[in-house]
Formats: sequence, C-alpha cells, structure tokens
Amino acid sequence: MTAIPATATPTDAAGRPIRLGLRENRLQFTLLVIVNVCVGGLVGLERTTVPLIGTDVFGLTSDLAVFSFIIAFGVTKALTNLAAGALTARFRRKQLLVTGWLIGIPVPFALAWAPSWGWIVAANVLLGLNQGLTWSMTVNMKIDLVGPARRGLATGLNEAAGYTAVGGTALLTGYLATAYGLRPTPELIGVVFVAAGLALSLVIRDTAAHVALELAQHTKPLPSDEDTGLKATFTRTSWHHRSLRGASQAGLVNNLNDGLTWGVFPLLFTDHGLGLAAVGFIKGLYPILWGIGQIPTGHLADRTGRKPLIVYGMLVQSIGFVLALALIDRPLLAGVLSAVFLGLGTAMVYPALIASVSDHAHPAWRANALGTYRFWRDIGYAAGALVAGILADAVGLNATVIAAAVLTAASGLLAARWITEHPAR
Repeated sequence: MTAIPATATPTDAAGRPIRLGLRENRLQFTLLVIVNVCVGGLVGLERTTVPLIGTDVFGLTSDLAVFSFIIAFGVTKALTNLAAGALTARFRRKQLLVTGWLIGIPVPFALAWAPSWGWIVAANVLLGLNQGLTWSMTVNMKIDLVGPARRGLATGLNEAAGYTAVGGTALLTGYLATAYGLRPTPELIGVVFVAAGLALSLVIRDTAAHVALELAQHTKPLPSDEDTGLKATFTRTSWHHRSLRGASQAGLVNNLNDGLTWGVFPLLFTDHGLGLAAVGFIKGLYPILWGIGQIPTGHLADRTGRKPLIVYGMLVQSIGFVLALALIDRPLLAGVLSAVFLGLGTAMVYPALIASVSDHAHPAWRANALGTYRFWRDIGYAAGALVAGILADAVGLNATVIAAAVLTAASGLLAARWITEHPAR
C-alpha cells in the first residue's frame, strides 16, 4: 500500500476528510454506540426469563437441558465471531452489520411464541449469528474510527452501551414477567431493538477508509513473511503469541462466568425464595455495572495499562462467586453483592482485554485476531452452560458456583504470568 503523504488529508469516496480519533468521528461513533445498545438489548431479553420458561413452561427437569439454549447461543456466536474476522476481507463491515440484523428479525417472535423447547434453542442459533456479526462489527468499526491511542476508551464505550442494555432489558423483563407472565410480553420488546438497530445500521458509513489510513500511518511495517490469513492468525492468537494466549484464556473464563450465572443464578435464587422481580434485579444489576463500569475502566486501560485491570478484574469476579454462597441464607443480599463484584470485575477485564489484543495485533491481521479472541471469549458461554449443567445435575448448584470461583482465580493468575504490556502505536 502506498503511504499517504504527511501533508495530505485523505478523503473517502464522497470527498469527506478521513481522520482517526474519537472527536473527529464523534457522530459515527455515537451512532455505533446506539446500535450496540440495540445489540445488547436483544440478548438481554433472555437473561431473566428463558431458564424459567424451560422449567415452568416446558417442564424441563435436567439443568443441562435447560442450559442447552445458552450452549447453542455460545457456540454459534463464537463461530460467527471467528468467521466475522475473515469475512471483513471479503465484505465491508457495514454489510456484515446489516446482515446480522436481518438474521435477528425472527428472534423475539420465536422466544415469545415457541411451541416447544427446540424452537427456543433454534432461536438462540439465530441470536448467536446476530450477536456475532453485529457486536463484532460495532467494536471493529469503533476501533477503526479512533485509532491506536484511544482503543481502551473506544472499546469501553462500546461494551458499556451493549451490556448496560443487557442489564436494563433483563431488569425490565423481570418486572414484565411478574405483571404479565413469562411470555409473550417480555420478549416482544425485542422487536423495538431489531427495528432500531437495522434502521441505524443502514445509515452508518463504513470504516474501510479509516483502516487504510491507519495502515498507511503504522510505524511498524508488516513483515514480508507474516501470514495474515485466518488459519495463521488463529494459531498465533490462540497459542503461539504469549500475550494473545493470555488474553484469549481470560476472555474464555470471563464469559464462562457469564454463561454459568445466566443459567444458574435464576434457579439458585428462586430455589432460595426470591421472586421474578428480585431475580430480574440481580440479573440486571450485574450487566448494568459491567456496562457502565467500562467507561472509566476503558479510559483507565489507556492510562495505566491493560494487564493490572485484567488480573485484578478476574480476582474480583472470583470473590463475587464466593459471596453468592457465603450469604445465601440472605438470598437478596447474596445476589446483590455477588452481582456487584461480578459486574465490576467484568468491567475491569472487558475493555482491557480487547485493547490488549488490538495492541499486539498488526492492523493487517487485527480483525482476524479480534475474531479469534472473541471466538475463545464467547465459546465461554457454551462452556459455562455445559459445565454448569453437568455439575449442577451431578453435585448441585452450590458446588457449581464454587468451581467457578476457583477457575476464575486461576485464570487471573495465568493472565498475570502470560500477558505483557505493549505501547499503543
């Protein structure tokens, strides 16, 4: 690629100047933030009600069967994340974003009126495709817009928008379920998210010109023998590169926690006497804190580095699981404190991990590296549901929570050993 002269101001096809930076691209960035609110809102439909739909509406008695919808969602989203990185070499990010919303159109209707549990699982395959494409593209496009200096803040704002919407929707569906039943009213608010997300995605501009500008300005040229393909990047990110390996395992365990609490907490706390509104509050508080907390932690990741937030964030999450059991005789207090520690711990980890991966990946293969990281991170949903289902059926919900605490602490220690800081370029 020919370098852009320092005195030139590159323009897009419409003649608009192309610059990197949050302030310079604030309108497009803001639109992408709103789109990610819709992305998070759609998946938030399931956080409170769907495990209970499995047990109360369809009469499922196996925890593993109840958690099967999370496994379907997690596997599909993880594979879509991986494919999304490769697809950006063939399609524009905007095209993939719009496609993700088109795939998501049937989801709220299927959740609201599914005649059998199989339909719920199928809806989660579509939801995984939707989330893998839309969330991947919003985070990639924001990173494209702001350039290397503000990656932490950009990813923090992106994830804050999405997970605050997850939590707000989980809270809202809990109250709607209390007033109107588990179905169909709580699920139909998803129609608003799909319609708004699709409409906004049609007017957002693509960011290909920003990627080209960053490549032209990049201070470290791509080695001539470095393979930028998906296969090479997958192995590099998953194992060969020490820091990327550390980020991938931490992301996997982080979302394993989310998948586990998604299925376990509604059952655990209803077993101890809490109603739907209280469970909805707990399930909403966790991602709300996770979301809002990423704004300051994303900024902090740019100021103090990625590694401390990743390591201590995993340890804080581990404490959240301990509190859930230590105070279970007072279930509302246990749920609230657990949600606080899990939410804040995840807020510390999430933007720092994405920024760390971006730091260590050359722009030429960054989309594939992010896709690989997000594959491992979101396979954690399926792993969490699978582990939770097997352990809960075998040894009970309490032992499942203890196992999550131990695994999370171990992941934080591995991150401390493997991840190194890399100055933003």
